[in-house]
Amino acid sequence: MSGIKIRSMVFVSIAILFCFVSSGGAEDYKIGIGDILKINTWKEPELSLDAVQVRRDGKITFPLLDDLQAEGITTVELKKTIEAKLADFVEAPTVTITLVGAVSQKYYILGEVQKVGEYPLIKKLTIVQAFALANGFTEWASKDEIILYRKQGNAEKIIKIDYDDIVKGKLAKDIVLKTDDIIIVP
Repeated sequence: MSGIKIRSMVFVSIAILFCFVSSGGAEDYKIGIGDILKINTWKEPELSLDAVQVRRDGKITFPLLDDLQAEGITTVELKKTIEAKLADFVEAPTVTITLVGAVSQKYYILGEVQKVGEYPLIKKLTIVQAFALANGFTEWASKDEIILYRKQGNAEKIIKIDYDDIVKGKLAKDIVLKTDDIIIVP
């Protein structure tokens, strides 16, 4: 009887995990200005690019297709767009897009930290990890009055961060940073 319960619990756990992954539980990377892409068109070397940078207008230039919108979409979406447009010139094109340089996503730390500046957001990074990259606080930092400015659509959201609470074990307050977040340590 206990073996059946264990198998049922394992099955339910796997089903929940599958639903989470297939429903897009993780947010896909969106291509941004400055990112560098490698685009390979199978068996078509003249339609392959080793390194193409997304321009300030959010577009890339691709042989035969001219300018294509790349900013704000995933590599899979760009792949589908290129394959659909190349179908007019190549029979059954197969395109692979690799993000070679993810440089568009950044966050900023200002105020009473050792190393103020712009930082690349190359992985899921939390507030505490960001402070570690900024070499910690100065002696004058107000660790309980930290402000995080976050863009949400056309609006800005202000999130108050209490570093001391996080250090005391309230890990839910150690939020994950997003592109263009600004952290101010008074």
